[in-house]
Amino acid sequence: MNNENKVNTDESRNVNINSNSPEILTNNIYTPAFLRENIGKLMRVEFLIGTNNLVDRTGILLDVGASYILLRALESDVVTYCDIYSIKFITISNLPYNMLYEFNNNLNSTNIENNNRYRYY
Repeated sequence: MNNENKVNTDESRNVNINSNSPEILTNNIYTPAFLRENIGKLMRVEFLIGTNNLVDRTGILLDVGASYILLRALESDVVTYCDIYSIKFITISNLPYNMLYEFNNNLNSTNIENNNRYRYY
């Protein structure tokens, strides 16, 4: 693919926080400020759609605004804009994503080695 046609996905979307910022972005008793402390972490976010339909998304938290979050999907470089008011549950990983990726790769290679160890040809 030609580099001239490549779209730059590294643009800065971060909300600038300063002394004039609203309290919901600076005081971690509010959801947006709490989530801003977890930018870059892997998380599973569950949304309530309608009255009884839960939908979840898993990804890396990229940015948090007053009424939205941005999640980057694990499978691709797709960014999803999510309404913060429909969030019901968030599960946040304590491990950085790169450690989880290495752990899963090591686990998979270990399982393959163990499976091949007892295989008779």
